[in-house]
Amino acid sequence: MMNIEVNGTIIQVKLYDNSSAAAIMELLKKGPLTIPMKNYAHMEKFGSFGVQLPTNDKPITTEAGDVILSEGNLLVIYYAPNTWNFTRLGKVQNLSESELKKVLGNDNITAKLTLSDD
Repeated sequence: MMNIEVNGTIIQVKLYDNSSAAAIMELLKKGPLTIPMKNYAHMEKFGSFGVQLPTNDKPITTEAGDVILSEGNLLVIYYAPNTWNFTRLGKVQNLSESELKKVLGNDNITAKLTLSDD
C-alpha cells in the first residue's frame, strides 16, 4: 500500500503487482516523495516523479480512483474516465468518487507519497 497525503487527507492506494509499482515502492523506501500536481481536463491531477520508470502500458479506460503512470514519469490520479494507453499503478481504497473529487479540488495540489505500514 501507498499513502498519498493531500491537504491533510490520506488517500490509501493499493498498488498493483507490476514492475512500475515495484519501482515506485523502491523509490519510496528511500523516503517520502513530494509531487506538485496540476488539474487537467476536469478528470485528473498529474505531476512528475522526476525520474523515468518502467512502463506496462495497455489500452484502458480509467475510472475515479485509478492511480496511473503516464509517459513513464507522470503520476496521475483520476477522478473521471479517460481512455488511452496507460500503466496501472494502483487503486484508491478509502475514498468514494465524490470524496476523492473533494480532496483533490479544482486547484493545483501538492501530494506527499509514502509507503503505508499496512
